[in-house]
Amino acid sequence: MNPDVKICGLKTPEAVDRALERGATHIGFIFFEKSPRYIEPDLAGQLAERARGKAKIVAVTVNPTNDDLDEIMSLVKPDMLQLHGNESPERVLTIKAVYNVPVMKAMSVREADDLKRVESYIGIADRFLFDAKPPAGSVLPGGNGVSFDWSLMSWLDDSVDYMLSGGVNKDNVAEALASTKASGIDLSSALESAPGVKDLGKIDQFFDAFAEACLPEPAAGSRK
Repeated sequence: MNPDVKICGLKTPEAVDRALERGATHIGFIFFEKSPRYIEPDLAGQLAERARGKAKIVAVTVNPTNDDLDEIMSLVKPDMLQLHGNESPERVLTIKAVYNVPVMKAMSVREADDLKRVESYIGIADRFLFDAKPPAGSVLPGGNGVSFDWSLMSWLDDSVDYMLSGGVNKDNVAEALASTKASGIDLSSALESAPGVKDLGKIDQFFDAFAEACLPEPAAGSRK
């Protein structure tokens, strides 16, 4: 099966529809007010209805309070919560128990030691998302369009289910899939004409490249 594709930071009906048409398996809405991709929960709830039953709806949060989550769960009704802050394993367990939805725990990576944190979340987080550590001066924990050394993923146990994020685009998606065991990939800024503005043409270009990257390798000795 092909890896999952999560298109994150969507804010318009047109972008949601195009992502779905092209085969996105996950649709992400960002509830972090410092992000140019921030969306009000009531509007996200309207857009989520366009995707419901067609793709998994993911609410992306950063160190959310219970009040934040109450509002998101009520208005958006996501299929999954993505926690992109410094939420502890205990906090993740509490959120899962209270809201009864799967949780994807995002982690920032720059070096192999950064992956040691995964161990304390195994069996707690339902999935992981690995993103590059933000560049100096950035207030955004993700969506910075920078990548990290994907070979570090080889340090992970094969049982770890994760999405790869951070700098994945149409030009390197084949490399990303070939060099990691990611069961999904996550894109946001690579599909934009300006911060927070999704470009339908770039969405198309990415999915064209993704489809080509997923083609099976020709058998050895087969004729072209």
